[in-house]
Amino acid sequence: MENPFNDSVLLIDKPLTWTSFDVVNKIRYAGKFKKVGHAGTLDPLATGLLILCTGKKTKEIETYQAQVKEYTGVFTVGKTTPSFDLETEVDQEYPIEHIGSELIEKARISFLGKISQIPPVFSAIKVNGKRAYESARKGKDLELKPREIEINEFEVDASSFPLVRFRVVCSKGTYIRSLARDFGLALNSGAYLSELRRTKIGDFSVDNAESVEEMVKKLKLLNENLL
Repeated sequence: MENPFNDSVLLIDKPLTWTSFDVVNKIRYAGKFKKVGHAGTLDPLATGLLILCTGKKTKEIETYQAQVKEYTGVFTVGKTTPSFDLETEVDQEYPIEHIGSELIEKARISFLGKISQIPPVFSAIKVNGKRAYESARKGKDLELKPREIEINEFEVDASSFPLVRFRVVCSKGTYIRSLARDFGLALNSGAYLSELRRTKIGDFSVDNAESVEEMVKKLKLLNENLL
């Protein structure tokens, strides 16, 4: 009997503080897989859907990476951080008294469709052969080039303002941390990403994903039966 999880696609609900590679390594070890890869990084401070491919399915990783993604989360308006999220401390505060429902709606609409977005310096993008975050953490100034992305859907709920809940459906290459920064600028203020969850990748949903613990338990039981 062969391991049925070989040459397959696994849907994992990534826990908070884990890196995507933490999940890959845990599953590789538990399942004794020769090849495992993930189809799209999630930051340690994000949770949600992580697609893992094993064996021959790793050849399809780029196909999954290219698919449209859905995220939900929270922007905190009126403050900024260097990393655009909670990885770094708040560095500046901005006025929010002028922000009302009309300005929020105007800002929301401005992001729909194809837009230009500058990636965060705290990202894995390579600049002069080095990961941008490596230089950013050393305090070095970086200038990243804007790239075209597409926002298909963008919903916001400001009923708990200055916390703004959102749902966004976007193209490959979209940085939600950058969207947080730009949303704050569009409000003539500042904002950072304080919560993020990836809920869908293409037709795959986090509702059908398993926790790391659940998957590890399955793989260990399966390997015991295969011995």
